[in-house]
Amino acid sequence: MRASAELQRRPGPCDDDVMPSSPLAELLKLPASDRAELAMALWGSLSDAEREGELQLSDDDRAELDRRWAEHLKNPNSAIPWAEVRAKLHG
Repeated sequence: MRASAELQRRPGPCDDDVMPSSPLAELLKLPASDRAELAMALWGSLSDAEREGELQLSDDDRAELDRRWAEHLKNPNSAIPWAEVRAKLHG
């Protein structure tokens, strides 16, 4: 993906590295619903060509996704619900 260096860091709402006076820092202070609306508006502002150009998968990534999908089709019961994964991550 091509993006500005600031956005490539994928800062979160608690990212201390974002300059306090930057527009990004101010946007990260918005309530979750406003941030989600902004994200959707930004996504919607991209043309199909821009989306296609930014979201290219490498051959290795595509092969890994294909492998994982085939694995899932063989054993769909092996999937773990996101809520369970998130609970494990947040310990």
